[in-house]
Amino acid sequence: MTKADLVDRVCDEVGGFSKKEASDLVDSVFDLMKEVLETGEKIKVSGFGNFVVREKNSRPGRNPQTGQELTIEARRVLTFKPSNVLKQAINSAGGES
Repeated sequence: MTKADLVDRVCDEVGGFSKKEASDLVDSVFDLMKEVLETGEKIKVSGFGNFVVREKNSRPGRNPQTGQELTIEARRVLTFKPSNVLKQAINSAGGES
């Protein structure tokens, strides 16, 4: 699913929005999520899951092609942990085929 698909679904299912308004709404939600995650805060969406920014320390690594040892720099990574509700929905939907 793409952002354009999300905009179409908002127009179809919510109604009352033009495509431009729905696009602005979807962009606003993503911008807000991005701003919150940039500050290191967690985003909890009830019935969906949690988005969490984790700090990873630098560590030794190896280039798999050359075997040369190198240091992997410290960085922040985004993780997503689905809620039990979402896990159950995915598993029950997959079993219907």
